[in-house]
Amino acid sequence: MFVSKSMSRKVITIEQDADILEAKKKMSEHRIRHLPVVGKDNRLIGIVSDRDIRSAVPFGALRDYDKMKQDKKLSALKIKDIMTIDPVTISPFNTIQDALVLMQNTRVGAFPVVDEQGKLKGVISVRDLLRAFINVMGMNDPGTLICIVVEEKLGQMKKIVDIISEEKISFGSIMVARHWDEGKRAVFPYLLTQNISPLKRKFEKMGYTIIDPMEWYIDQLPEKE
Repeated sequence: MFVSKSMSRKVITIEQDADILEAKKKMSEHRIRHLPVVGKDNRLIGIVSDRDIRSAVPFGALRDYDKMKQDKKLSALKIKDIMTIDPVTISPFNTIQDALVLMQNTRVGAFPVVDEQGKLKGVISVRDLLRAFINVMGMNDPGTLICIVVEEKLGQMKKIVDIISEEKISFGSIMVARHWDEGKRAVFPYLLTQNISPLKRKFEKMGYTIIDPMEWYIDQLPEKE
């Protein structure tokens, strides 16, 4: 799935000569934490976050702002004084997998989406990626996640799918992950049923190991394969 299909297209922006009060008001009204800063022809020149505002404005000033005592002082502080110039961006043609990896590597919570000319096309955030992930995994429909440990060799996925299909159970999705034991993989089918006890017994009878998905966690994985 491409970023262009998951990003927020209705983007609230701000100009670099605007003041902090305007940015704070926009964030509050639209319940957002990032404002792309645009220049001529909607070209991205920076980004400002709620963290940038908190870092630039003393707590006392924000408290007095509610009392309308510090307007003049805060108005003198412009977005261009606190924004991040040349922020990390992503292309509409990158995938949501690219966005997830980039978010993990940069520790940034939202990326402006820009085209080849540097024009702002949208924003993709953690919330957008979470929504996309839920849709891809079919988790909008009620179901049950199970974890089946298999040997890392060709044909294992087909066997898993065939066994589940024989029970006439529909898939929401299926995901394969690394396992902490060398030469094995953890297969996570999301099944559109609540009754999986007979299926689990069938897998175990065939020699497969079933583990509680809640017991699988990334810290158990080896650093390198």
